[in-house]
Amino acid sequence: MDPERIFESFPAPSYRGNQEQALRDIRDAFAAGNDVVLVRAPTGSGKSLLARAIAGCARTVEESEPKHATDAYYTTPQVSQLDDVESESLLDDLSIIRGKRNYTCILPGEHDTPVNRAPCVRQKGFDCTVRHRCPYFSDRAIASSKSIAAMTLAYFMQTAGSDVFRKRDVVVIDEAHGLAEWAEMYATIELSPHTVPVWDDVGIPDVAAADDAVERASRLAETLSGVCERAKDELLTKPELTPDEAARRDRLQELRSELDWFVKDYRDPTSATTWVVDQPDGEGTKIVIKPLNPEKYLHHTVWDRGNKFALLSATILNKDAFCRQVGLDPKDVALVDVPHTFPVENRPLYDVTQGRMTYEHRDETIPKIARLVVRLMAHHPDEKGLIHAHSYSIQERLADHLVDFGVGERVRTHSKENRDAELDAWKASSDPELFLSVKMEEALDLKGDLCRWQVLCKAPYLNTSDSRVARRLEEGQWSWYHRAALRTVIQACGRVIRAPDDHGATYLADSSLLDLFERARSDTPDWFAEQVDRTKIPDLPEFDPRAALSGLDGGGPGTLGGSSSTSQNDGSGRENRGFGRRRRRGKSGVRSSEEERKNHPLSDVWGDG
Repeated sequence: MDPERIFESFPAPSYRGNQEQALRDIRDAFAAGNDVVLVRAPTGSGKSLLARAIAGCARTVEESEPKHATDAYYTTPQVSQLDDVESESLLDDLSIIRGKRNYTCILPGEHDTPVNRAPCVRQKGFDCTVRHRCPYFSDRAIASSKSIAAMTLAYFMQTAGSDVFRKRDVVVIDEAHGLAEWAEMYATIELSPHTVPVWDDVGIPDVAAADDAVERASRLAETLSGVCERAKDELLTKPELTPDEAARRDRLQELRSELDWFVKDYRDPTSATTWVVDQPDGEGTKIVIKPLNPEKYLHHTVWDRGNKFALLSATILNKDAFCRQVGLDPKDVALVDVPHTFPVENRPLYDVTQGRMTYEHRDETIPKIARLVVRLMAHHPDEKGLIHAHSYSIQERLADHLVDFGVGERVRTHSKENRDAELDAWKASSDPELFLSVKMEEALDLKGDLCRWQVLCKAPYLNTSDSRVARRLEEGQWSWYHRAALRTVIQACGRVIRAPDDHGATYLADSSLLDLFERARSDTPDWFAEQVDRTKIPDLPEFDPRAALSGLDGGGPGTLGGSSSTSQNDGSGRENRGFGRRRRRGKSGVRSSEEERKNHPLSDVWGDG
């Protein structure tokens, strides 16, 4: 790596805000001999442009010996972030590769077949005559030969050990604050009828009831791995597989790899990973095997993939804690802080707390928040708003109250299945719609009039019933618990202000948020602490549903979402717009396995085999 190339590698014609100083600090950090540099850069810093400049410092093929790693990887956990990179003209020299399921076969009669189910994976010895034109293999070949290959973190981790995507000189990870959680997610094993093709061939014991649940799970994993191998070998005797059989074969192989990794790591006395097991419903039911701090896994999938690393995020809140979580020694890691350039008066926080949103207080607090939202709608009659509902249960209850108050025609919701379509429709609408969202605190760019105000309904603490969370709290890791919540709040606050001349208000409805700011004060970035310190109580209009609808053009239930392709008739003679969408979750209210896979953060590589 040559850090001195960082300025000539910057892709924009000029610098914005603190970019020039940030590049200088990053250069100096690498020049000082650090192998890993954390770049804490808030919203609007142009992290993708900084990332491109860092990647451009990688050693080139022309200046190195064959034995040395060259070139760079750019990776991000967010699929939408990769989409943004692909659409940015200043980053058009990044060669993007996605998982096979994102490409379709070009053979006659296979144009609706994803590459991971194409004849080349179904038929033994299949000789594809158009492989050189296959969109997946073409993109893969280009990305593997170009100086900067860009991919999701899921694909990056999956290709560890690949002969195609080998070790490179520089690895840049954008939105890296959740790296440890991503590794935990990727290494988690779910054993259920939906994920285990041979479920009916194996007796599933009550693992959680054993004296040592993890040991019992490891023995089950060994048995199950053998059953998977035999089932896969049986499929391999066939000269040709159907698409379903190909999917079954790939899943059997994938599951074997997961189980074997778990057993190997669990039985390794030198591994720092702690494993926990969940099986709340007992014998014959789903088992989830989860790692805590999977350092060994990260070394294999990330740290062995490069010589130098740059990790960028606005919310790496505590350097030492972050390093410990991802298996790095803090003394070998440098931190570069990039100041915020957005005026603090353009990103105000308002205290509109209505009580606590903990489970035991929720019934009392939600109706109060719903009434508050009506007042905020009247305060912002002609501006789009966003509600961070935290969960679908809270979203549905808020929507019911808003409908009862008579303001449902200004409200749009989404289900787990149609969230992307509803988000796009909301953004495209010219009406001042209020969008009740779930889990949209990150990777959402609502610049300008796309959204001018938002409400945080609940302090986003992690679920204490999750075994990983419970285990850490048993060990006294309360600072980690508060940091995780603060990180989500900071990410959420950045959704509605995207440039120095942009502005957006954030309303705090849960009193636990104020408590969180106190508890996590020592881990709060200075620029966000300034925002918190300026929090004030706004002067809002009285509760008046008619005033809340005053900004609608023409009013009436047909006003909102009229251009949305997702509007459907529910059989009652009215279109299924606005709040009605939340109920479209299938007859049982349970998502199908395919729906879960489609919306899962690892969907980019699921089923690739």
